[in-house]
Amino acid sequence: MDPKLRKPVMVLTSSTVAFTICFAVWMMFAVIGIPIKKQLNLNETEFGLLAAMPVLSGSLIRVPLGLWTDRFGGRIVFFLLMLCTVVPIWMMSYATEFWQFLVIGLFVGLAGGSFSVGTPYVARWFPKNRQGLAMGVFGAGNSGSALTKFVAPALIVSAGGAWTIVPQVYSVAMLVTALLFWMFSATDPKHNVPGSVSMADQLKTLRDPRVWRYCQYYSVVFGGYVALALWMTKYYVGEYGFDMQTAALLAACFSLPGGVLRAVGGWISDKYGAYQTTWWVMWVCWVAFFWLSYPQTNFTIQTVTGPRDFSLGLSPTFFTVLLFIVGIAMAIGKASVFKFISDDFGGNIGAVSGVVGLAGGLGGFVLPIMFGALVDLTGVRSSSFMLMYGTVCVSLVWMHFSFRKRHILEDSSKDPVIGAQSPAPATR
Repeated sequence: MDPKLRKPVMVLTSSTVAFTICFAVWMMFAVIGIPIKKQLNLNETEFGLLAAMPVLSGSLIRVPLGLWTDRFGGRIVFFLLMLCTVVPIWMMSYATEFWQFLVIGLFVGLAGGSFSVGTPYVARWFPKNRQGLAMGVFGAGNSGSALTKFVAPALIVSAGGAWTIVPQVYSVAMLVTALLFWMFSATDPKHNVPGSVSMADQLKTLRDPRVWRYCQYYSVVFGGYVALALWMTKYYVGEYGFDMQTAALLAACFSLPGGVLRAVGGWISDKYGAYQTTWWVMWVCWVAFFWLSYPQTNFTIQTVTGPRDFSLGLSPTFFTVLLFIVGIAMAIGKASVFKFISDDFGGNIGAVSGVVGLAGGLGGFVLPIMFGALVDLTGVRSSSFMLMYGTVCVSLVWMHFSFRKRHILEDSSKDPVIGAQSPAPATR
């Protein structure tokens, strides 16, 4: 390997592994939330709140973590963040009341803030034309969601059905990962924002309307990913009657490509551009959510020979295929949104990625609660996909009108007539 690449590759590898473990911890309630729901006799809305609580703190901490990464460097911030979560993860196994799970979940959720640390930390080790790929590889740590769906059910079965084994194992795994990250990562002081730059100066870019547009996109591709990753295991159990292990395995068909293929999304974004990539991602999600929204339906029509019964609905196989496609699209979309950021805000990636990550995380917090509330109100499980269909519609409309003017101006500048300067007035 080229000596110049050795250190960036080590930073990227160690950061990606660390982020994978952090994300696995962040998505822990996707599995252990099911026995906890039964233990505490929670309704759907309460389950949504339980699953989403770690997402709230992991989202709110992203802005300061992004700023601290710009100022102090990603290595020390990432390391201390992981250490701060070790004890709360372990304490989760001793919780018995709903409020205890909610409070401890807030501290465990700090692990989710690791994204806004690792993204600018990794990006600055690579040239601009490779930052999309680098951030995509790091973002593949989202596959920690699928890791939880493989590991957590197996741990519960091995412990005789006791879910408390999961946070205990995860706590030890987090400590070991933090130490390994410190051993194999590196620091380059040149990557830090100069001390003369105030936090207020770093935040000035947040007045840019592009930041808020990217926030909306990311709340769909990342917030939707987190929400569905938390919700799908339970959805398979309730909708199709699978046991928890089978449901978790099928749910991983969404979580795994939604994480691993983010690196592919970074490569596609580098090659074809952030706008074109994100546009097609939204269209794929729009079509898939339209099909996923359709509830299991039985109806009777009157024919010339008498009443005739019909049944419409998605089989588990077709449902899983559609979910797999959505997972691929969201993986690519998560990378393409951050390609927007690296292109437009290369000197302040930490602050901007923190805000955009916050928006995505808040989407991942709000959506599971809304999923549960909609099920409690309507009794229709697929109402969660109806909600996702609506959010994608908003993104498509916003993208169309936001970039339409830019394309008109670009086309005008290329047109030999429209783009030509007007002739100077004749002089007499």
